[in-house]
Amino acid sequence: MSYEIEKFDPEIFDAIESELTRQNNHLEMIASENFTQPAVMEAMGSVFTNKYAEGYPNKRYYGGCEYADKVEQLAIDRLCELFDCKFANVQPHSGSQANGAVYAALLKPYDKILGMDLSHGGHLTHGSKPSFSGKNYQSFTYGVELDGRINYDKVMEIAKIVQPKIIVCGASAYAREIDFKKFREIADEVGAILFADVAHIAGLVVANEHMSPFPYADVVTTTTHKTLAGPRGGAIMTNDEDIAKKINSAIFPGLQGGPLVHVIAAKAVGFKHNLSPEWKEYAKQVKANAAKLAEVLVSRGYDVVSGGTDNHLVLVSFLNKEFSGKDADAALGNAGITVNKNTVPGETRSPFVTSGIRIGSPALTSRGMGVAEFEKIANWISDILDDINNTELQAKIKDEVKELASNFIIYDKPIY
Repeated sequence: MSYEIEKFDPEIFDAIESELTRQNNHLEMIASENFTQPAVMEAMGSVFTNKYAEGYPNKRYYGGCEYADKVEQLAIDRLCELFDCKFANVQPHSGSQANGAVYAALLKPYDKILGMDLSHGGHLTHGSKPSFSGKNYQSFTYGVELDGRINYDKVMEIAKIVQPKIIVCGASAYAREIDFKKFREIADEVGAILFADVAHIAGLVVANEHMSPFPYADVVTTTTHKTLAGPRGGAIMTNDEDIAKKINSAIFPGLQGGPLVHVIAAKAVGFKHNLSPEWKEYAKQVKANAAKLAEVLVSRGYDVVSGGTDNHLVLVSFLNKEFSGKDADAALGNAGITVNKNTVPGETRSPFVTSGIRIGSPALTSRGMGVAEFEKIANWISDILDDINNTELQAKIKDEVKELASNFIIYDKPIY
């Protein structure tokens, strides 16, 4: 089959083909990545990529937006249905942009933020010092205990001392369920706005496989990829009309110009997938696969932070090992198993080296793998880490990985 891109730009075509081969042959286990539907990619490659649509449905600054209005309203309505909320903004280009808009809408420069420490599982945009969230605002942190879990009484103590304007709950490397009701009680005690970032767990939330941030949070952000398995992008939700208006102004004209209508169309397609009956079964399998992964790693003697998982990811600590997260990331990558190095509670190494790895189940679950495959993969991971410098073993397992992966092809044909 011939494609326009192959004729016009063979270098880029080759890179796309190579990436498709890599995705098919490797085991993608980065917790923040997933494989989306061909229909989502078709929407992203549609003629909407040509259209400017600054503003919001029926309130545009450009003409010719009647069909852009239709797809954006569909995306809004479907997202509100998914989360059972009243207002949504589907224009953020990313989760970080969504979080930035929340702060811009609800805070003044140097107001106080209380969020989860990055090395304990938080996100850069929850107040980390290198991020805009740590530069433009006074940021304070809470973390986890030695058991790897949030101690809500401790969070309450910190909140009373800090008196933050906004409390951020949500994480990028926390394997246990987040109790939004307890965070609501903490926010009420100190008069703070409660902001929930569910970027990682959104796909579980909408399937009722994780506690919902509504009705507890004042404002909620998410990415639309990760566990939602849609296109890369962000979104913001609330039940408060005044907050919704402030959010809309913060996104446009505050932080962004023209929305990416082709991506919004793809978000709408993704949300339709999330609303389907089979989505609940997918989310259950994501959790079951992650639980099996944690179970095997623990049985093989590895320090799984918090001892297991309630969601889609497993965080493994090497604080008691001579090798680093970076070493483990590289060794597993050599064997065709893609994870990411990650900081862990009690971190002693730099963020560029780390003392742990984060492993997720969403992408391989999207490929159709179940607990039997995850048990096999967890043992491969353990074998590699047991003898981390054994490149012959890595090569042997890479062949086995490729054979397993060949039974779970992602796409029958490339989508351009």
